[in-house]
Amino acid sequence: MKLIIAEKPDQGSTLAAQFKSKKQQGYIEIMPNELFPDGAYVTWAVGHLCQLVSPETYHSNWKKWSIDTLPMIPDKFQYEVTRQKAKQFNVVKALLRKSNVDEIIHAGDAGREGELIVRNIIQLCHVQKPMKRLWISSLTPKAIYEGFQNLISEEKTRPLYHEAYTRACADWVVGMNASRVYSILLKKKGVSDVFSAGRVQTPTLALIVKREMEIDRFKSEPFWEVFADFKMDGKKYQGKWQQNNDSRILTKEMAEKIAAFCKGKEAEIADLATERKEFQPPLLFNLSSLQATVNKIYKYSPKKTLDIVQSLYQKGIVSYPRSDSNYVTEGEAETFPDIMQKLSGFSEYQSFFPLPQPSIMGNKRFVNEKKVTDHYAIIPTEQVVDPKRLSGEERNIYDLVVRRLIAAHYEKAIFDYTTIKTMVEKRAEFISKGKQQIQEGWRKVIFQDEKDDDVLLPILKQGDSGQVTNVKVKEGKTQPPKRYTEGQLITLMKTAGKHLDNEELEKVLMKTEGLGTEATRAGIITMLKDRKYIDVKKNQVFATDKGKVLITAIGEKILASPEMTAKWEQRLREIGQGKASAGAFMEAVKKMSTKIISDAVESSEAWDFQGLDTESIQRPGYKKKSVTSVGSCKLCGAKVVDKGEFYGCSSYQKTKCNFTISKKILNKKISQVNVKKLLTDGETDMISGFKKGERTFNAALIWSDTEKKIIFKFFSDQPVKQD
Repeated sequence: MKLIIAEKPDQGSTLAAQFKSKKQQGYIEIMPNELFPDGAYVTWAVGHLCQLVSPETYHSNWKKWSIDTLPMIPDKFQYEVTRQKAKQFNVVKALLRKSNVDEIIHAGDAGREGELIVRNIIQLCHVQKPMKRLWISSLTPKAIYEGFQNLISEEKTRPLYHEAYTRACADWVVGMNASRVYSILLKKKGVSDVFSAGRVQTPTLALIVKREMEIDRFKSEPFWEVFADFKMDGKKYQGKWQQNNDSRILTKEMAEKIAAFCKGKEAEIADLATERKEFQPPLLFNLSSLQATVNKIYKYSPKKTLDIVQSLYQKGIVSYPRSDSNYVTEGEAETFPDIMQKLSGFSEYQSFFPLPQPSIMGNKRFVNEKKVTDHYAIIPTEQVVDPKRLSGEERNIYDLVVRRLIAAHYEKAIFDYTTIKTMVEKRAEFISKGKQQIQEGWRKVIFQDEKDDDVLLPILKQGDSGQVTNVKVKEGKTQPPKRYTEGQLITLMKTAGKHLDNEELEKVLMKTEGLGTEATRAGIITMLKDRKYIDVKKNQVFATDKGKVLITAIGEKILASPEMTAKWEQRLREIGQGKASAGAFMEAVKKMSTKIISDAVESSEAWDFQGLDTESIQRPGYKKKSVTSVGSCKLCGAKVVDKGEFYGCSSYQKTKCNFTISKKILNKKISQVNVKKLLTDGETDMISGFKKGERTFNAALIWSDTEKKIIFKFFSDQPVKQD
């Protein structure tokens, strides 16, 4: 009798649903049938039933957090059953040990984590029985049936287990040692919290903090641009002044002089160039590209997108979601005509049919077996459903997956991009840019929301002359870099922090190198949120002061290097392909952990967290023994204490003294050091980065005895009252 072990309960139920069966406690019994003449049992894990043991299980002295015990490197790694999931583990264990079970069918997710989850259970049960592997990329009845008909040898997927096991051990070694050393050293600096660091999460956090620091340091500068309206033989268009390909003018006076010079003058088209560009249909989705697209359109977090597409997979209507491939094999492409025929019957898609290309079998942009890794691209299965039958969120994602596949059957989109150089009085140069759609192609199916300044220009030719009918000066300000969205962060993790143009980006997205894998990136972002390193507001990712403190401490060290982590991920993949040694990899991990510790100890004396709010970073549930005064009240002389969002007079309850100092003034955090200086000396140091509207400025805060309030002190002007 066969024992089928799935990764999750709902997957187990879906596998068993193809046969006559009887549900039991923690498993399902399949009745005898043509595939399983003696019947079969189907049971499941609940994700990871097992976990690597804690440090003190290896050595009792590892329980105490001390630098003297670092690095912690076990001689042999051990797994244990997760306490909350022990009941299901015992169910699986009992089935594995049944005398009538003569073969195991490993039916975990077809990837390295699925491989690890099921094999760990079998090893912890100390059972050795023949095993085969179910390897399928969709949960349709047809795929399941064919998968059971064509089970593969467990030896073929065993290297994936070695990859996943090595990854887990490497993450334990790096994570445990790095987290302890930085938590211990930061506590010595007065930051009383547990800091988690890791092989993937820390480089990801470093990218976010780097962008946050760029924004904090950015100083906005004003500039002016000059726009002219032209009329040539009744045809009107607008141009922007430029010199040496730069349109920004640094003073208003110069911009107004240029505008005055051009007003009402003669103009001539000195040059006109048109470039035709062709755009191929976008690649089919892998998980990262789907998460990025969904985040851009619907603002769903990567984790939410993964959960939704996983639900669609469980329903059997899309293929395996944790895929890193944008391609399919000829086997999948053979099913597309049938899928397209079914889709054409739904009102949402009827206008796209008949298809310009009935088959894409010979199109290497989409059908390329050499570029399919463990799984092919995320596509709708032959079990097509009407999107109207799905919930709103499921419908949104299913629709995107469907449209990608339909678009692959369309022609390229073609645009003409025109650039006109207009000279005013043969001296002032103006540039006009426009585009014209020549062929809609796949954009009929997937509309691209391009926010650009391109406009439709009239038909003109070089040498045409006319007049300037109007000139205007427009003021602008340089803008800081934008914070990443969660979707952009997924793409950034995929590219390992490299800055690439669109063409390069597409090439990288077809590869596996990067921070984490398709299956883990969403979880890494969620982990950073849970550990209070980042906040996500209105789909923008902000680094918290806790995140900034950790990355400031780590600096440019190897632990924060995206490139190093990307190389590691590639080496892990080579282990999964049987091309690299897990032992050699772990030796490198051990050396790296030793270096992480020595780097942290060596650099800790020079750590400087000026400008960061280290006071608010403390262990969850940790309470200070006493309320510490930061100085004396300027109104009544009582103690001023920390009251959360602000510092306030401690005698408020008795005397109603309303003296307060906000922790944030005009978008700038005021450090406790400066609050103490204000209360003691009556004046802070100069503080940079106050922001009022579009204006950013530097000033000190001073206490005015005459006005009984805090005011700004500008070093080039008289003090200005705080609004």
